[in-house]
Amino acid sequence: MNKEDSTVKRILLAGNYSTEKDLKSAEQYAVRNKTSIVDYLLIKGLITKDLLGQAFAENYKVSYSDLNSYLPTREQVQKIPEDIAKKLRVVLFQENKDRVVIATDDPSKKVLKENLKKLFPKKEIAITYSLSEDIDATFVHYRKPLKTRFTQIIQKKGQIAPEIITQIIDDSLIYHASDVHFEPQENEAVIRFRVDGVLQEAGRISKEYYENVLNRIKIQANLRIDDHFSAQDGAIRIQKDDNSIDIRVSIVPTLDGEKIVLRILSKYVKGFTLSDLGLLPADKETITQAAHKPFGMILVVGPTGSGKTTTLYSLLKTLNSPEVNVTTIEDPVEYKLAGTNQIQVNTKTGLTFAKGLRSIVRQDPDVILVGEIRDEETAEISVNAALTGHLLLSSFHANDASTAIPRLLDMAVEPFLLASTLELIIAQRLVRKICESCRVSIPTPTNKLPENVKSFFSGDAVTLYKGKGCTACNHTGYKGRTAIFEFIQISPELKNIVLQNPSSQQVWEVARKMGSESLFGDGLRKVKSGVTTLDELMRVAPPIRMKEK
Repeated sequence: MNKEDSTVKRILLAGNYSTEKDLKSAEQYAVRNKTSIVDYLLIKGLITKDLLGQAFAENYKVSYSDLNSYLPTREQVQKIPEDIAKKLRVVLFQENKDRVVIATDDPSKKVLKENLKKLFPKKEIAITYSLSEDIDATFVHYRKPLKTRFTQIIQKKGQIAPEIITQIIDDSLIYHASDVHFEPQENEAVIRFRVDGVLQEAGRISKEYYENVLNRIKIQANLRIDDHFSAQDGAIRIQKDDNSIDIRVSIVPTLDGEKIVLRILSKYVKGFTLSDLGLLPADKETITQAAHKPFGMILVVGPTGSGKTTTLYSLLKTLNSPEVNVTTIEDPVEYKLAGTNQIQVNTKTGLTFAKGLRSIVRQDPDVILVGEIRDEETAEISVNAALTGHLLLSSFHANDASTAIPRLLDMAVEPFLLASTLELIIAQRLVRKICESCRVSIPTPTNKLPENVKSFFSGDAVTLYKGKGCTACNHTGYKGRTAIFEFIQISPELKNIVLQNPSSQQVWEVARKMGSESLFGDGLRKVKSGVTTLDELMRVAPPIRMKEK
């Protein structure tokens, strides 16, 4: 056990925040997965970030300041000069006319008060503890806009393209962007980040320097720099502190030049469990039961960017154990899961989903993950694998859960095979969550609601919620995302329907009678409980079926 884990163990035991048994399991997990014991405790829900912060604060004999929930403003943060803040690891948490509260991740530093007294000579100084990652998050307020930094880089006349790319990627990680878009226009290229599913402009580069940036990214991704008229795909791995960041690169020609999209593969997915997905307890139980059957097929459906991979990986983590053989075939392998056998599709060598899946079945794994069912051959082999004693998980492009069955039948899967193997279909979308730091309730007259949702609310008025906008959410009113779900559990009645080559409406009618809730219905529950807004739900999953209730 490393020194850091040893310290965490000592602190958690001293404050009775964890047990010897849980920490022993955490140590074994950390060794097996080359991670920390904190990762295990958080994944299993044995401790929260706030409790971890409280435990460390008690160890230092100071109070705990939750910077994640009470994010200081830019003006607040900048009252401490950047060089001092980063050297001492300090943030101004609270201030009044007589007293300042300073948060740090190391209250034991003897020079803290001595240095801070020079900044706040007439005030009492209180030192509190905050988690290192929350301290780092506040340092974003020292960053100048990308446009300003681009100008500074160009004026220095150094390595312009590498430095611009570094600044862009650093910002994308700080703002938790899932994608970075470089969109060429007539005289410049616009850079946009996709944050919580919504694009926002981050900066602009003149065409003069964009070509250098484009070529630099091509070289890093092992793409051809002399090809300007073909679509190209590649990957980049960069080292950031002690972490490696994997980035997928897509380049396509447009009328104004080559457009680049960088997909940043989020490491946080590794820590995701079923409990983090936004599932209701009954739905979580449905998934868990289906996942622990010895064979059958579980499908997760939805458009690109709906969180299907996260759900599948969360499922795999519940199944992954030393006595179970898990093999995946993916395109691409986005996240490395310790203890599993992951295969990357490679069309250049003829390793397709179908050919790889045939080989996997011959190796007799217990659980198979097929990244995506894209064609008839892969669909046929998947169904047969699920029929012959394997639990098969896969994703599939369909608008909703009931559409998946007719689509698979259209791909020439035999109805009797599909009825025998399909266990569960999960459809999902991602919606932005209301920022908890600025959420307010809004009494709304029912007659002011959109016509197609009035019938889902009773009474003359309803209580809805929204975020007013604050520094914690960058004044958007939203922070983070959660999923909304639609489940169809294959019952004997549905098996009979499948044999009749049904339409999606026929499938849904039976599923609805069996208790299935639509995407809109699940989203509506999250609207009423203040998780998301009605506007966001209507943007992502409006009521489209004739009978949603």
